[in-house]
Amino acid sequence: MNSATSGHHLILGSRVTHTPVFNRAGDKIGHVEDLSIDKVSGQVVYAIVAFGGFLGIGERWHPLPWSMLDYEPERNGYVVGLDKAELEKAPSLTSGELEELGARESMRTELFEYYARYGVPPYV
Repeated sequence: MNSATSGHHLILGSRVTHTPVFNRAGDKIGHVEDLSIDKVSGQVVYAIVAFGGFLGIGERWHPLPWSMLDYEPERNGYVVGLDKAELEKAPSLTSGELEELGARESMRTELFEYYARYGVPPYV
């Protein structure tokens, strides 16, 4: 987030949800649906990005490592350095699977293995 426009580096979670997400080409690819926060450290681990589907039908949720998102005030949204094809191949979850994100080691492993190729360190 650009502190020059807001005066500080903090933002409320409620202001992050529903913020648009763009790829580097400037195409809107979805929006932040929710945040996944580590209970112990308090750090945001994943932005849960929703895209796809029609009127919520067939929509999948993509846990993107928070470190991959850059806030761009001129777009009033977040930008991720992946193109649409890379995001479509990324691990995605149904609403039921989303509830188990922190509990299932296999999900964390799959996310790490996918995003490690883009330089994202593992979340342990």
